[in-house]
Amino acid sequence: MLTRKGSLAYGRLYSNHGAMTPGVDGETADGMSMAKIERVIDAVRHERFRFKPAKRIYIPKKNGKQRPLGLPSWSDKLVGEVIRLLLEAYYEPRLSDRSHGFRPGKGCHTALSEVADLWTGTTWLIEGDISDCFGSFDHEVMLSTLAERIHDNRFLRLIKQMLQAGYLEDWVWNETLSGAPQGGVVSPILSNLYLDRLDKFVETVLVPQYTRGESRAPNPAYARVRMAAVRARKRGFAPAARELRKQLRGTPSKDPQDPGYRRLRYCRYADDTLLGFAGPKAEAEQIKQCLAQFLRDDLKLELNPDKTLITHARTEAASFLGYEITVQHSATRPSVNGSVALRVPRQVIKAKCAPYLKHGKPERRTELLNRNDLTIVSTYGAEFRGLAQYYLLAGDVWRLSRLKWVAQTSMLKTLAAKHRSTVSAMARKYRAKISTPDGPRTCYEASVPRAGRKPLVGRFGEIPLKRQKKAVLQDRPVVRPVARKELITRLRMGRCELCEQKDQVEVHQVRKLADLTEPGQPQPPWAQHMAKKRRKTLVVCPRCHEDIHTGQPTALLTE
Repeated sequence: MLTRKGSLAYGRLYSNHGAMTPGVDGETADGMSMAKIERVIDAVRHERFRFKPAKRIYIPKKNGKQRPLGLPSWSDKLVGEVIRLLLEAYYEPRLSDRSHGFRPGKGCHTALSEVADLWTGTTWLIEGDISDCFGSFDHEVMLSTLAERIHDNRFLRLIKQMLQAGYLEDWVWNETLSGAPQGGVVSPILSNLYLDRLDKFVETVLVPQYTRGESRAPNPAYARVRMAAVRARKRGFAPAARELRKQLRGTPSKDPQDPGYRRLRYCRYADDTLLGFAGPKAEAEQIKQCLAQFLRDDLKLELNPDKTLITHARTEAASFLGYEITVQHSATRPSVNGSVALRVPRQVIKAKCAPYLKHGKPERRTELLNRNDLTIVSTYGAEFRGLAQYYLLAGDVWRLSRLKWVAQTSMLKTLAAKHRSTVSAMARKYRAKISTPDGPRTCYEASVPRAGRKPLVGRFGEIPLKRQKKAVLQDRPVVRPVARKELITRLRMGRCELCEQKDQVEVHQVRKLADLTEPGQPQPPWAQHMAKKRRKTLVVCPRCHEDIHTGQPTALLTE
């Protein structure tokens, strides 16, 4: 079973961008073989496998600080993926439905859709942000949580050794006293298992404690205005009746201050939590304190006081997963009263426009001037498409039209500078009309024809800025069951793809196809073979693999 899981783990990992990123031992996916998988699995089975310290690097954060990131070795990634597969297969059906982060079939959009569809009538929004969540996990709490359901001590010892492997910074070993492995493939599932205790606490303790009443009591003020309007109409006072009906539309039919009605709702994405409460602010403060106390006492975590806020849902907006969340109220459209609205933050539009602006006006991007037209249009299109697709749930997604105009003008100016032409000429040249599910749409398109194949096409502006209530953008695509990865099948055949000999084989892998060609150097036949197949992997025997790395003629060269 472990061997099958090891093959599956390799099939999932080898195509990732980080597969060719070396750890502290310099090991990458290059040179992988079934024999190596067997050796790693055998070491795990007999408890000889030891996780190596991760290589520590830092990446910048939005607030100017730096976030630590660990780069594990390739063998550690492989074993970590096997652990993830086992944990996910067992725990995924048992996790809370209110948890949406790092789970198959769930993501930011499912969390936001749940808030928009089910949180009608919310009065207070409680934003919970845990300080240094992933770096503060208590190892004893983590292991005790796993031990409640897993009774295999060898497996638990393997996870404990992974958690305590440490990291290397400037070639100095540092101990990891807390936290999940940053950058490890198993960290997301471990974080969900750790915070599942928070989900269970909120669902079994806080929600029942702060939820009561079947429905709100009728509002006496609404009844009085309604009867006054009826009397005015019967007595022939038409102007007074119209004014009373107008007043009625802005008056809630149910009592907003009903002491017998409370509702508490909860949603979590990774370490970002959001609670919606219908009730007085004093009780919302109590909920916040209960949440902080549970995190401190049971999970050894702390809420960030600067980011944990209580927001009045109707007059203010809470921030969750990059959206602004508020509750609507309208005197002219009573049907929307109490419903949750998702909005695009103004500061997001301003920040995304900034790279395309110079002195407040759209400007060309000099770093793209030496690229071909397809790359220029595709770059702008991908940048705008990613943001537009993320905010399709927002009721005011049309506000992104400002960003679209800025990016479009910058793109046309870049093309005009490249071809020494004008913006209007570039607009005429690349404007195209395509068919979409919403009908014909005008966009900008660049294409490169290919003999015997479909042309490469890059587009900008093909997505209509129209709200889609059912838009779903998953963090991870749903993996459909397949018999085996194509690379695993090639490995199991045991045949060198260069010399055709049956032997022990291993995989030669490159980071990207562009690495196969060095400027000014002729492409060797093995590289031509990979380029022709459009593969970043080549299954070869050890002798051919050594010839590739030493620059010697391979068997394919002599044919």
